[in-house]
Amino acid sequence: MKKLLVPVFLMLVLVISACGKGEAPEKGAASGSKEPEFITYQSETGAVEVPADPKRVILLSGFTGNVLDLGVNVVGVDVWSKNNPTFSKELKDVEEVSDENLEKIIELDPDLIIGLSNIKNADKLKEIAPTVTYTWGKLDYLSQHVEIGKLLNKEKEAQAWVDDFKKRAEATGDEIRGKIGEDATVSVIEAFGKDLYVYGANWARGTEILYQAMDLKMPEKVKEDAEKAGYYTISAEVLPEYAGDYVILSKYSDADTSFEETETFKNIPAVKNGQVYEMKGEGASFSDPVTLEKQLSFIKESFLGN
Repeated sequence: MKKLLVPVFLMLVLVISACGKGEAPEKGAASGSKEPEFITYQSETGAVEVPADPKRVILLSGFTGNVLDLGVNVVGVDVWSKNNPTFSKELKDVEEVSDENLEKIIELDPDLIIGLSNIKNADKLKEIAPTVTYTWGKLDYLSQHVEIGKLLNKEKEAQAWVDDFKKRAEATGDEIRGKIGEDATVSVIEAFGKDLYVYGANWARGTEILYQAMDLKMPEKVKEDAEKAGYYTISAEVLPEYAGDYVILSKYSDADTSFEETETFKNIPAVKNGQVYEMKGEGASFSDPVTLEKQLSFIKESFLGN
């Protein structure tokens, strides 16, 4: 009887052993190939556990074009992004939200919230979904995109776009300087409401491209008054003092443009020489990849005709 039991016992041991060996590699293979659900992102305020593959992102303070460019789904955006014509197609069915409308944000069931460091209700938002904020201007416009790439687990894609954009913008800048001369100056002026503004090298409206990527020259008066703060309010009477050899004129559709009818404006050399290029104001205040690509095309066509 014992002799009969021994083979049966051995057979059971072998079967159990075989099952155990079969399961281990399968388990290991699964754990080796399975993507993590969360990653740890080092934000300005400390480590934050965020989705490795976010599906429902809410943007409270811009950065919309950064997220769209990286192919991540957006379910809610701030009013400026929602009204930005550059994103009208992509945001057609996306809800407008604000940092004060917590009920709406809860309804949208986000898995990630992105905003600026000055948003309201930050603590409450963190209870709804992982919330990451950035201090505006702490990073330059290209580094900001790479940083958002890190947050979305798409750093390689973000860096690839940055490298390619810099290369194309610099090449276009070389062409423009070759055409207009190394010492030619360019101003970026905007008509918004009843006011006129002139901009430094880091205030959207194409300024990053013109002054940083392309290394075009800024008039001394602009540098003196606008470079440090980023922008400077001017009157129509002093406009000639800030106008470069070439002018990018950003105009909002409802802006007071009566200054264009004055002799002061008409006698500006850039105006007389046909070297004022009008840019649509709506959407120009962003500096994300989608907007930058649009602005690069505008600058290239304006200066080079192609």
